[in-house]
Amino acid sequence: MEFDPVPIGSCSKEHQNIYQNWFSYADSDGDGRITGNDATKFFSMSNLSRQDLKQVWAIADSKRQGYLGFQEFIIAMQLVSLAQSGHPITHDLLSSDVDLKDLKPPTLEGLDVLLAKNKHKQKDVDVNGSSQLQPSLSSSWFSSKSTKKVPLSSVTSIIDGLKRLYIQKLKPLEVTYRFNDFVSPLLTNSDFDAKPMVMLLGQYSTGKTTFIKHLLKCSYPGAHIGPEPTTDRFVVVMSGSDARSIPGNTVAVQADMPFSGLTTFGTAFLSKFECSQMPHPLLEHITFVDSPGVLSGEKQRTQRAYDFTGVTSWFAAKCDLILLLFDPHKLDISDEFNRVISSLRGHDDKIRVVLNKADQVDTQQLMRVYGALMWSLGKVLNTPEVIRVYIGSFNDKPVNNAVSGPIGKELFEKEQEDLLSDLKDIPKAACDRRINEFVKRARAAKIHAYIISHLKKEMPAMMGKAKAQQKLIDNLAGEFGKVQREFHLPPGDFPNVEHFRESLRGYNIDKFEKLKPKMIQVVDDMLAYDIPNLLKNFKNPYD
Repeated sequence: MEFDPVPIGSCSKEHQNIYQNWFSYADSDGDGRITGNDATKFFSMSNLSRQDLKQVWAIADSKRQGYLGFQEFIIAMQLVSLAQSGHPITHDLLSSDVDLKDLKPPTLEGLDVLLAKNKHKQKDVDVNGSSQLQPSLSSSWFSSKSTKKVPLSSVTSIIDGLKRLYIQKLKPLEVTYRFNDFVSPLLTNSDFDAKPMVMLLGQYSTGKTTFIKHLLKCSYPGAHIGPEPTTDRFVVVMSGSDARSIPGNTVAVQADMPFSGLTTFGTAFLSKFECSQMPHPLLEHITFVDSPGVLSGEKQRTQRAYDFTGVTSWFAAKCDLILLLFDPHKLDISDEFNRVISSLRGHDDKIRVVLNKADQVDTQQLMRVYGALMWSLGKVLNTPEVIRVYIGSFNDKPVNNAVSGPIGKELFEKEQEDLLSDLKDIPKAACDRRINEFVKRARAAKIHAYIISHLKKEMPAMMGKAKAQQKLIDNLAGEFGKVQREFHLPPGDFPNVEHFRESLRGYNIDKFEKLKPKMIQVVDDMLAYDIPNLLKNFKNPYD
């Protein structure tokens, strides 16, 4: 699976050096990013029409980050060169039969004179051909315990803008009303910068590990495959300079990894968690989360030493796509699997179902299996929408034509193409997903603040506090209803009553903060004005 429309290797070393020189000149602040203002000045020397340059930017910034790195800059320059040669600019142009290696750099009027005058210090190019970025200023924004005033001038991408809004406007609300204790840990720099993640869930031996190996076209450190439960831990498969496995306790304390929140599940979980790193082009765009097989039948009597459902719910909030894997002989949804799927509430848009190993049954049986699967899922997924199901055999073995027949083979190939297309879209939509999750978090934090302050208000001033607290906890659903009616909030946005009740038992409600309308208003303004303005500032500069 290739994600880049043009790999760095499609550009000769000589041209890479030329583009590096140009990139250093165009990057006015030397941060390794060419933003819209930089691009409009530099690209104008190509003398292409505004419409052509709009297409160039849209294709080069396919992830909609609001800037071009060195890799994307090369793509833009190659598109400009092709446009100057008379090619119409389309998304398929770079993947066509054009010889990119011998494609000459574009003609940029007056650039040679500007380069001669300018003695801009060039940055080294790493082995992958990407510009060696200066240490990100945004990483230091999270280092201080106090809320710092982050200057707007230091924001050079949509993600930077979200970090700034979080630190200055959302985080104070979360800290004041202990959102991190009840709902989700405070965000860190690595949470914003993390690559898109895909989590695989399913019963044992439904082909989760094999599925990842099939996509990577190779094994990865710590991968075990067998008919019985072989993956007994959560394994994060991500990009790294060399192939190695990192224990969970080590992963959870590394600042450059977005897994510090997993420490809340304790050592029992961290001993069943590891990170598998390896150099791979696919892993530069997507991180995979392989999970232990969900227990069924007699195995459900074995109690896990950690909160399995809580962990899957934590990963679900971080992931961009959740794949539920079934095979034709394991369609029953066990009690544990039921709890796991229920924990995915609120992430329905991320869920896809994969009916794996479908070549083990003939076409007639496959129709019955599909119907039985949809019936089983219908009882668990409380949604009127029909969930997308991919049917196929996702492994490196040839399709069993003797069983599935020619129709089955054709169906599996089309389904595999659709699934791969879905996966390829993940990096492109990663920035949009970050914004979506940020807005969801802000709304959840607001509702949490309303709940906490309401409970505080219901407490007596002097006598009978313990009795009043117990009464509030027992009647929590009723209190949620009061908050919902008072502030006109959507009932579906409220947290799970039982989970909230369990968390609440460990706190003294009388110590909670009263409602601070100014903090709520700051978050409302952020949602209504700041985020739309951020998106406007980093949209296609030629729109």
